[in-house]
Amino acid sequence: MIALGLALIGAIIGGLTARKRGGNRKDIAQYAAGYGMAFLIVGMVATVLLDRALSL
Repeated sequence: MIALGLALIGAIIGGLTARKRGGNRKDIAQYAAGYGMAFLIVGMVATVLLDRALSL
């Protein structure tokens, strides 16, 4: 759940960043995908670390 939530937040942040920079639809989609994937990776690492910490 952490990974999916962060991926969604990343996609929103990416889309807003591209829109603020004056990008067209393709730019917004590319930024949203890129930020979403980056935040997804961070979320997956956080999930693994949290799982290992709580399973002691």
